[in-house]
Amino acid sequence: MKWLLCLIPLMIHPVAAQRGLPEGTKVEKNIAYVTGGHERQTLDIFVPPHAENEVLPVVIWIHGGAWMQGSKENCQALPLLGKGYAVVSINYRLSQHAVFPAQIEDCKAAVRWVRAHAKEKGIDPKHVGVWGSSAGGHLVALLGTSGDKKEWEKGENLDVSSRPDAVCNYFGVADLTTIVAQSNPKVGPINHAAPDSPESKLIGAPITENREKAAVASPATYVSKDDPTMLLVHGTKDPLVPYQQSVDLCAALKKVGVGATLHPVDGAGHGNGFGLKEAEAVLTFFDSQLKEKK
Repeated sequence: MKWLLCLIPLMIHPVAAQRGLPEGTKVEKNIAYVTGGHERQTLDIFVPPHAENEVLPVVIWIHGGAWMQGSKENCQALPLLGKGYAVVSINYRLSQHAVFPAQIEDCKAAVRWVRAHAKEKGIDPKHVGVWGSSAGGHLVALLGTSGDKKEWEKGENLDVSSRPDAVCNYFGVADLTTIVAQSNPKVGPINHAAPDSPESKLIGAPITENREKAAVASPATYVSKDDPTMLLVHGTKDPLVPYQQSVDLCAALKKVGVGATLHPVDGAGHGNGFGLKEAEAVLTFFDSQLKEKK
């Protein structure tokens, strides 16, 4: 059970995190997934030792940070390397670099790059999971629900799909059109309606005055029956992203027949208060979707 402690989403120093890599792990850093692109359009690949004729399922980690900060260097998925997975950690353009949909265009480009280069990296292109927290949770949920939104497919490797095979969404925003009404300004430190809120900066305008733009950036907008299975993990006392966001998204997915599971973390905040149960739920989820279905 000790390995489960490593999966708890703590703010781990990147160097300290990578010291625990399985011996023989092949690491490739700062690979551009967009040729000649922005400095943020890069990814890191971690592939643990495996049989020469074996291909590994992969989990792509997408970091949080209110779409304004954060880095692939703090990859929370690295403990999965010891459980038979390859791991990819990506950066994407932040809201100060470009407004939405730049962020999801980057995530889609990264997924396509991974699939296009899977064979040479020892990765199985048919078993690609995504996992992200906070802003990263929003982006992985959007990857899951917007697989058929072709206008967000930009650049290279357009002959392969950006739709993941499994999504683990840690406390991500699901619907920018409802987050203000669901938030308690007396509890949360963020006024989501403000022009300088993270959501408003993401779309380049106040979300309450630009409902259409807010809807376009919302994973809930694109829910359909062909979406991949999703695990939603959310603290019931989250002061930043209301727990109801995940409740509503899970219900919407189930309504159209998509396999979705909500894992509430009773009394927990925005990633604070998570423990062994959450770590075990993530591993069980990815095993069921990326290994048992092979």
